[in-house]
Amino acid sequence: MPMQPWFPDAKLGVFIHYGVYAVGGAAESWSFYTGEMTHEQYMKQLEGFTASKYDPDAWAALFARIGARYAVLTTKHHDGVALWDTGHRSLDVVRDTPAGRDLVTGFVDALRERGLKVGLYYSHSDWNHPDYPSIRHVRPGEPPSPYSHAEPGKEDSAAWERYLAYRDGQVGELMDRFRPDLLWFDGEWERTEEQWRMDELAELILAGNPDAVLNARMLSHGDYATPEQGTPLQAPQGPWELCLTINDSWSHRPQDRDFKSVRQLVRYFTETIGMGGNLLLGAGPREDGTIPEEQIERLEGLGAWIGRHTDAVYGTVAGLPAGHHYGPSTLSADRRTLYLICFDAPRDNVSLRGLRNEVKRVTVLGTGSELGHHVTGGLDAVPGVTWIDAPAAADLDEYATVLAVELEGELDLYRGTGRD
Repeated sequence: MPMQPWFPDAKLGVFIHYGVYAVGGAAESWSFYTGEMTHEQYMKQLEGFTASKYDPDAWAALFARIGARYAVLTTKHHDGVALWDTGHRSLDVVRDTPAGRDLVTGFVDALRERGLKVGLYYSHSDWNHPDYPSIRHVRPGEPPSPYSHAEPGKEDSAAWERYLAYRDGQVGELMDRFRPDLLWFDGEWERTEEQWRMDELAELILAGNPDAVLNARMLSHGDYATPEQGTPLQAPQGPWELCLTINDSWSHRPQDRDFKSVRQLVRYFTETIGMGGNLLLGAGPREDGTIPEEQIERLEGLGAWIGRHTDAVYGTVAGLPAGHHYGPSTLSADRRTLYLICFDAPRDNVSLRGLRNEVKRVTVLGTGSELGHHVTGGLDAVPGVTWIDAPAAADLDEYATVLAVELEGELDLYRGTGRD
């Protein structure tokens, strides 16, 4: 199925990891799986999850304000605690926490009110479900866990069938009640595609919404690649998205103070869209539902930069390959305007190599100041270097300056090895 056109032009999404793990500032699900805390300590957090200040309208207003076009909420992480009123229950916040209510409906409604696309995260795995550790698929070098795998000789195929019925029931509920635009799956590494019955799951999802976009953790049924926590050096084939945390944690961990600066986030963002991807930027609310101020400050800082440079963001495609410009770039959809992103203040000129087109005009995006330009060198089919005058100090952006290069005709690049 062709990719839905909204996704590659979305550019920015927000990834919300919200759950009982925020009560004690624990790593989501992994903290009991890896032994950071005992299972009993982890599950005691259910008693402290109140969502007392949960305001999905405020979340959605923030997302829209910063220029995000979609957001993804963890409806159920590997700990199996569902955030909605599920009829296929193992654990959920409605019955098992003081929050006592469905938290997904408000999120979905608030996003749709602002025209944002709705993404719902769902973990294939469930380390609290009694039927989950009933079969085995352990990757080489990984020890089996009692939370995820049956002991040798103790596989139970009937229990696994019950688990798949539970999973399909929950995913079916998400589709029927919320009709999400995007489903963001996780936990796929613990089983094979055949064990997960991915064909049947994909069929169930697309029956509920034929236009739903699925990430690559639906394995062969994924619509786009999902690199995590590091910008790839080469863009994945087809549509893709980088998911990235603002500090080092997905969930609310107050002890994690290693926040990325706004300048660093602008770099991550522009390097990602310059290779044709989206940035899905993670935020971890406190247990009461409020997003920490340090995260809001950085989201708004990135959003302010986007607001000053919208022409270089929305309605663009991947820019120049590496080597043509010392920084990322994007290209207008009609392929007639290049947007060169400069992280540091140019001292003299900005060079553009391999450009066959004549340049009509160069301006600083955001201020409109026009810059001089000229070409040196070139022989036969090998074009010279286009030199663009450095912007004045008053035209420089605090985080990244963008130069709009208007071309005669559609972008035409030389990619050869030069004349012998």
